[in-house]
Formats: sequence, structure tokens, C-alpha cells
Amino acid sequence: MSADRYTPDCLRSPADRTIHLEQRRAQLLPIVDDLRRLAREMEAELKESGAIDGDIPGQSRVRAWNVTRPLFKAADDVEKAISDLIAFNARYQRSYEELPEKRAEKRRRKDLAKGRQPQAIESSPSGEAGSSEQAQFGDVFDGLRKGA
Repeated sequence: MSADRYTPDCLRSPADRTIHLEQRRAQLLPIVDDLRRLAREMEAELKESGAIDGDIPGQSRVRAWNVTRPLFKAADDVEKAISDLIAFNARYQRSYEELPEKRAEKRRRKDLAKGRQPQAIESSPSGEAGSSEQAQFGDVFDGLRKGA
């Protein structure tokens, strides 16, 4: 991974995703703090500036809130980006790291419930074809031999 850019391959391991999340959090949290500070200061300054000729009572406060609302929303949006990155990390882990293990466990429990032994996928040597078939399919062919 280069110093400036991440690629999808870089985000496949849990350690790299954690590093990415912490780096982005370190970049974005100061922006959130700065936007909120700026919005509060701007709102206070606009409220203190007083009314414009022709305002009704309280209209300057409403105008100050209306003008600074996008700054507060920008801070909320950047903060939401951090929570979205956390959600990405959790979803990736659930969907691509834990799901195959859960499916294998479910398959194993299903096989045990049906009374079968969980099958391990192994390659058998070609010389033992008859004996391996007997071991692998023995119970299936036993009923056929009895009727013959």
C-alpha cells in the first residue's frame, strides 16, 4: 500500500482496515471540531450583530440560526462519515470473514443432525479406488446388495 492511497486489496485484512479507520478518524475528527467551533462562533457573532432595519423581534436570531445551520450540518456529515467507515468495517467482517465460518458450522451441525459424519474434503490416491468407494459409499450400496 502506498503512503497516500489505499486500494481494495489493502482493506482485506482486519489489521489494515483498523489502521485505515484510525487514520481516517485522525484526519476527520479535527475537521469536525473546527467546523463546530466555527459554526458556534459565527452564530454568536450574527446574533450579536443585531437586527437589520425592518426586522420583527427575534428575526435576527432566526436568521443567524438559518445561516449557520449548513456549518453544523457539515460537521454532522463529516462525523457520520466516520460512523459509516466503522459500519463498513463491521459489514466486511460479518460478510467476508465470519460468514464462511458460520456456513461451515451450520453445514456441520446439519450433517450431525442427519446422523452423518461431517465430510472432510481430501484427495484419495488412485490405487485405492475400490476400497475408498466402499468406505465412502458403503452404506448406500449395502441395501442394493441385500436385494440382489
